[in-house]
This record gives sequence, C-alpha cells and structure tokens, in this order.
Amino acid sequence: MTMHLSGDGQGNKNLTTSRGSNQSGVRAHNERLVLSTIRRNGPLAKAEIARRTGLSIQTSAVIVRSLEQEGLLKRGEPVRGRIGQPSVPMGLAPDGAFFFGLKIGRRSADIVLLNFIGDVLDSAHLVYDYPRLDDMMAFVLPAIAGMRATVPQERLAGLGIAIPFRIWDWARIAGAPAGRMDEWRTRDIRAELEASLGLPVYLQNDASAACGAELAFGKGQRPQDFLHFFIGYFIGGGLVLDNRLYTGRSGNAAALGSLPIAQADGSYRQLADTASLCLLERAMALAGQSSECLWGPPDDWVVEDSLLEPWLDETCRSLAVAIIASCCVVDVGTVLIDGWLPGNVRAEIVARTAAILKRTDAPGIEKPEIAEGTIGPNGRSLGAASLPLSDRYLVDLNAVLVAG
Repeated sequence: MTMHLSGDGQGNKNLTTSRGSNQSGVRAHNERLVLSTIRRNGPLAKAEIARRTGLSIQTSAVIVRSLEQEGLLKRGEPVRGRIGQPSVPMGLAPDGAFFFGLKIGRRSADIVLLNFIGDVLDSAHLVYDYPRLDDMMAFVLPAIAGMRATVPQERLAGLGIAIPFRIWDWARIAGAPAGRMDEWRTRDIRAELEASLGLPVYLQNDASAACGAELAFGKGQRPQDFLHFFIGYFIGGGLVLDNRLYTGRSGNAAALGSLPIAQADGSYRQLADTASLCLLERAMALAGQSSECLWGPPDDWVVEDSLLEPWLDETCRSLAVAIIASCCVVDVGTVLIDGWLPGNVRAEIVARTAAILKRTDAPGIEKPEIAEGTIGPNGRSLGAASLPLSDRYLVDLNAVLVAG
C-alpha cells in the first residue's frame, strides 16, 4: 500500500493511502471492503458479506477467517430456524483497534478514546479563554498517556485532530491578546504530537470532521448526499456527496460559516456572525450572567429564555437563508443540523428552521428535508478519531469492487 502526503490548508500534513495494484494491495483492499461493509450494515453472515461486496464466496470466506484471526472480527450467535446449517453473523470486534480523537475549539478542547465499534471508552475536557499551543500540549500528552495505558499498545491505530483551519485568524473574535495566537501559524501541532506520542497523527478541519463522524458512526438510514451544519463557538459546515466527505482542494470545502446572510438594513453578515454560540455567550455577558455553562457538558446549560429565544430566532432565520443559498449550488435532499447543544435545543433549531424554510418562497429549487444530526456534541472529536480508523481499516464503498 502506497502512502502519500497531502496538505491540509494549515501548513500541516495528513496521511492518505491509495490501493496498490499488486496482489497484496488487492487483498488489503478487499479486507477493508469487508470491514467497511460490516461497519455500515452491522453483523452479516459470510454468504451475505460475499453478496454485498461482490466478492466470491471463497474469497470472502478466506478474508473473514483472516480478519477473525487478527482479532478484527468476532462471531455472533448462530441464527437458527432456517433450512440447513445455522448462519453465523460476523461483526466487528470492539477491542480490534483503538483510536484517539482530539477536538481543538475556540473555547474548549476534548480528547476521546474509541474502540473499533465507536464506543467512547474515556474522555477529557478542557475549557479556556482562547487556545494556546503550549497549554494544549500540556493537556493532551498526559491525558493520552493515561488513556493509552488501559488498552493494548499494538491495537492503537493513531490520533486524529479536528481543528479550525487558520485558527489564528479568529484571535480577535476569540478575545486573545494581539499576537498571542500567532504560534499556531508557525508551529505544526500534528508533527509535534506525532513525535511525542510515537503514533500516526492525522488532521482535518473541525467542521468537516463533525460531518465525517456521521459517515463513520451515524445512526439509522443515512442519505447518500447531505449538507451538515455544526453549531459551536462558530457555526461550520460539511458536505457529503455519494457517501463521500467532500473537502475540496484545500480541505476547507463547504465552509458554510462564511456564507453571507442579508440583514434587515440591507447589509450582509457571515453566517458565523449570526448563528453561532459566541453570540449567545455575548448576550449572556451583556446581561451580567456567566456563560461558562456553554462550554461544559451541553446538558448542563442554564440559559434564561429571554436570552435563548432571540438567539434561536436569529440562528434559525440565518440557517434557512444559508440552506436555500447552498441548495442553489449543491442539490442535496437532506440537511443535518448538529452542534455543541442540549438535545432539546437542537430539536428546536431543527423544527424552527424547517418551518421557516417551508414558508420561504424559493422558486427554482427543491427544498431539502431538515433533520437532526445523530452524533451530538462530540461530533468533532469523534470525527477526529474516525481519521485513523478510515486510513487504516475502511474503503470507499462506492469504489469499483475488486474481487480476488
């Protein structure tokens, strides 16, 4: 398997792989194909794996047996009641591999340790006024050291980082003193963590990572194409086309937070300036209330309705405008909305946005369905953890199947 380095738009590098053309490359591709098919569909019998992948029965059986011996697959309970031998579903082994995910946000950071099926085994959370790189390293290194001691070292696949690209551009809005975030421009956190941890480290835009979490760990029937909004300190977006996360040439595609939103006075403001948690934080500060609850666990929010309601109104109005504008360019049938939000607040945003969209005149486009994301507040850290998972074990299921 050939390894390639690609830029991420922030001076860092992230690893991608391409399938080789020799026999070992075909075998590796088919192993990934089987793992990806089971991840998407759940435990499957060998015959069903062969049918869904397009592999021959013999090839499928050999690969399944090999993956079971490697500890990546495990046998389920036999399914009886049909003619012939009972079928044995093969599922992912939870302890087959482990992944770290690090989310670096404007006001908080999170580390998660995931197993092979996406369960969060451990986590750590840090709140700050603005992100300092040295403080981040002091948080990450001991947290990961403690977590990695609980799992087999040979099963650790790597660390993924979800971070706003060009994070230094947001220094003023984040309230950082002049020049204090310039270090993010000149230092390479991916390379520093890789050298310190001795693990492969991957990096992606935080909003794209949250969208990618839906692909890797999303629940229920997922559409092939969708736009994804994640509401955090700033709102961000992601785009999935044909079950692929589309990140563009610089890794910053679907930068929905930068969409211009018309105001009542005829001026324009970016979506990030009209539908982000920083606005709710600002309103709470002006009212003399602490906003620290916004950056802890979302279910612990304590926000008065007199402050929450106007924020919801403006957020949902802006989202509706952004969705219509986006669908003029990318014809998707579904828009998912998620964020660092309590479940009831997310549900209210979805309901209000859908209602506004329904009564908005938009000739020439077909309005998409508006739905809740299925990941929740940890979307960015889970999406980060999916980067080593995808690089090591998954394959694009829309690619041409290779049978051996």
